[in-house]
Amino acid sequence: MIYKADLHIHSVLSPCADLEMSPLNIINKAKERKLDIIGLTDHNSTKQCKITCEIGKKNGIFVLCGAEITTKEEVHCLAFFENDERLLEFQQYIETHLPRIKNDIKRFGYQLIVDEDENIIAEEEILLSSALNISIDELADKVHELNGLFIPAHVNRPKFSLISQLGFIPPDIKADAFEITKHITKVEFLKQYAYLNAFSILQNSDSHFINSIGEITSQFEMEEISFNEIRKALAGKENRKVLN
Repeated sequence: MIYKADLHIHSVLSPCADLEMSPLNIINKAKERKLDIIGLTDHNSTKQCKITCEIGKKNGIFVLCGAEITTKEEVHCLAFFENDERLLEFQQYIETHLPRIKNDIKRFGYQLIVDEDENIIAEEEILLSSALNISIDELADKVHELNGLFIPAHVNRPKFSLISQLGFIPPDIKADAFEITKHITKVEFLKQYAYLNAFSILQNSDSHFINSIGEITSQFEMEEISFNEIRKALAGKENRKVLN
């Protein structure tokens, strides 16, 4: 079976996301765009994942739960986890390493947690767009320690990417896949970085606005939708794979 996925979406919890990005609106738009899988990846927080996952289940959308982490090199990386227990452990890890800088709403935007009916149930006071005091390698090790998936985000972007911050993509980085932006094709990217040919290459919307959800997607060939099947597809195992 072929499944359509957009694994990089921000909710109202991310300070840079539009206030329309409630879990309910995200799932409704994903359904409208005929997505099978979405990834919820708020900046340095997993706190909006549970409710989004619950709404997704009611609407036939599989929600891959995680976050977009900013390392001390100011590189953005996606991290995903299989269950609530692992997600909570990772949230505690984030909070241990995130600077205690108070959010300035006027400068950075709201950081809201909302319920299924779009009621505000909490507001995150600590600025979520700060860099954690951990390196890329430390982050990869922690994600894998929790049996998660580690995917450097938009690696070819001119800001907050491996290439912009390090000047290159380390060939020995412990990544499960790499994400590229919509501004380059996989073929063009691999012409420049042929040594990454063995890795799965993803393209996602990095949506901060409702209408951009699903504007670019990745296609997964799997037997069914599950965390383990997604892991196999990223690794190219047992005839599972990422097609684009």
